[in-house]
Amino acid sequence: MTNLDVKTETEDSGPSGYAAARLRLLTEKARPGPPRRTALARLTDDWLAGLHRAAGAPPGTALVAVGGYGRGELSPRSDLDLLLLHDGTADARTIAALADRLWYPIWDLGLALDHSVRTPAEARRTAGEDLKVQLGLLDARPVAGDTALATALRTAVLADWRNQAPRRLPELDALCRERAERSGELQYLLEPDLKEARGGLRDAQALRAVAASWLADAPREGLDDARRRLLDARDALHLATGRATDRLALQEQDAVAAGLGLLDADTLLREVYEAARTVSYASDVTWREVGRVLKARSARPRLRGLLGGRGSGGKPPVERTPLAEGVVEMDGEAVLALSARPERDPVLPLRAAAAAAQAGLPLSLHAVRRLAATAKPLPAPWPAEAREALVTLLGAGEATVPVWEALEAEGLVTRLLPDWERVRCRPQRNPVHTWTVDRHLVETAVRAASLTRRVHRPDLLLVAALLHDIGKGWPGDHSVAGETIARDLATRIGFDRADVTVIATVVRHHLLLVETATRRDLDDPATVRTVAAAVGTLGALELLHALTEADALATGPAAWSSWRASLVADLVARVAGVLAGEEPPDPEAAAPSAEQERIAIEALRTGEPVLALHAHEPAAPDSDEPEPVGVELLVALPERPGVLPAVAGVLALHRLTVRAAELRAVALPTELGRGPVLVLDWRVAAEYGSLPEAHRLRADLVRALDGSLDIPARLAERDTSYPRRRGVPAPPPRVTVAPAASRHATVIEVRAQDAPGLLHRIGRALEGADVRVRSAHVSTLGANAVDTLYVTRPDGLPLSDDEATDVAKVVEGALG
Repeated sequence: MTNLDVKTETEDSGPSGYAAARLRLLTEKARPGPPRRTALARLTDDWLAGLHRAAGAPPGTALVAVGGYGRGELSPRSDLDLLLLHDGTADARTIAALADRLWYPIWDLGLALDHSVRTPAEARRTAGEDLKVQLGLLDARPVAGDTALATALRTAVLADWRNQAPRRLPELDALCRERAERSGELQYLLEPDLKEARGGLRDAQALRAVAASWLADAPREGLDDARRRLLDARDALHLATGRATDRLALQEQDAVAAGLGLLDADTLLREVYEAARTVSYASDVTWREVGRVLKARSARPRLRGLLGGRGSGGKPPVERTPLAEGVVEMDGEAVLALSARPERDPVLPLRAAAAAAQAGLPLSLHAVRRLAATAKPLPAPWPAEAREALVTLLGAGEATVPVWEALEAEGLVTRLLPDWERVRCRPQRNPVHTWTVDRHLVETAVRAASLTRRVHRPDLLLVAALLHDIGKGWPGDHSVAGETIARDLATRIGFDRADVTVIATVVRHHLLLVETATRRDLDDPATVRTVAAAVGTLGALELLHALTEADALATGPAAWSSWRASLVADLVARVAGVLAGEEPPDPEAAAPSAEQERIAIEALRTGEPVLALHAHEPAAPDSDEPEPVGVELLVALPERPGVLPAVAGVLALHRLTVRAAELRAVALPTELGRGPVLVLDWRVAAEYGSLPEAHRLRADLVRALDGSLDIPARLAERDTSYPRRRGVPAPPPRVTVAPAASRHATVIEVRAQDAPGLLHRIGRALEGADVRVRSAHVSTLGANAVDTLYVTRPDGLPLSDDEATDVAKVVEGALG
């Protein structure tokens, strides 16, 4: 097999000539993608054929390419998968010498080689024992030597595969599932494995193997293009890294995108996700068909016995169970009834989807394609039946996901909701997020479905959940853009003006509760009044509370906890009181707790710090086991400078994560001593392991306050070993002043990369700026920390605008 395009490059058939020609081919700009892979395979064929001739191969031997090389799909750093096939007539020593003369030149060039030496009988026997070997042999292709010997082996292996399909295909399905469990779903991963992850190249190969069995076939539309795009991305990744890697790491994505001529890394990920989604959907459909065929085959002997060959000739009757108007269940799928007329029934796509999801059935490929091809568009606004069908679909819980994916695969979702196109396959460059934007919206609706009994308007909750991040496809604040889009879509869906306003409000403020609860002082009346003014009504507050939980649960495990849930519930209760006409209490009038007063008295009596630890373990939602929310740490000591950075530094040294901190001066009766005592109420949790003992914390705090414990130096040592992601520089810290957030203090918000001692460094900067910290509220998601501090002048008054701006600059400079 000679490639005329590269013949002039291979006149020197030795290793150096092949290496030079290979290098020229890989650096060419005019021949990327399939042409380059084919040319590289043919160039390699020519070189290996020359090696085979030069080695003096005896008759009855053949060099056979298998796997990806057999398919002619060589990427720049692909392994060479080779089988030296012989008919057994030559003695073992001759075959071994031939193998050495073939393998060693390949190794000398530094090429990865997966090799074996077998007779046809040995190859078939090994394939029967090892599924991966059999899959590789399905693509066997002769490179040199006895072509008839290689062709006969491939014919025999294909026959074996088809005969063994009822046993082998379930094994292959299990292998694909195990690999997906291990490597994740390519279409949602920030750093996907293009080969091993679900929807990747291994799954595309599995679909080819299913088709070769003649038992079932994959949907062909778009599959070849999807496979090509994944291979192109792998080629560019190999060239960008110079390594045989299939993992598309963050630090390589810009270079890979440039190598493919794409705009940026996000464009690259969207293309990869689209391709993976096509492969995943084709896999779902194909494996369902395999299961159906195998089930039908296993039932035939029993049916023949029951029917005795009479009536229908032994064929089982086709059962159709009605699900909805125009929709029936048949053979484990929701299909269109024989009487269905999509061209006359614009609601049928949503009705069929809702019926399938409610019944927990997949929507058949034939039905979805017929609906996509012939269904009449819905009028705007939608009729009530269409709106109710959408709500029913969203309220089906987990069963919604595969039905929604089927609609998306055939373009029906973007036809129903045109703005969906901007969020489709859009990556979220935040490791806290598990899903792409579009799948996150569906997952949020799934989570919201379990919360519908907590609200008076489940329909508004489900639609708001589906639309809450719809603005992420637009520039600027996605909540602001989302409000406008949600208003338009809710109107299109057919909600009345009042309901449209509620949906738009909930979408606009879907982050308000969790951000306020974790970053603001809930005892400050201004905090509660601000949220009440934004939400407006008790009904909207109820929906927003449920959406906040559903959104966080659908984001990922780091986004929700019992601690966050308790803070949000506390805020909701306070806001509900204001919306009902109550006045929030003034924090200045609140008396210290009995425990705070006790340790304050002890600190004033001894003149030393006093510490008390109290565990809080409320039951986690929907769980029989308690989930630790954190530990309350009370610290009291006579008021003095440097307390906040000292305590924060000691906690960091002991690997305690700070979730919230409140500082207050407690005025004690004059007969007890020298004046006010500073009481710090912290909520902390251990990064790992058990909590340190209180006496150890106190001893280090005393040393920090008297200067004998150099906290900055100790934290600097820790900081050098703190894990950072290679090639992904952290954005610079940002410090801002929140205007009108409190009447009692100035609110400063710090956004920075989370690291040990961050609050300690902030506290030192504030001490240096001569301001007093009333409270601190810490929120951490992944590697990002948001610390909100309520500060005053030493006299207890809020800072002026100029003073606040100067303090923000000081803190930002200290963190930079």
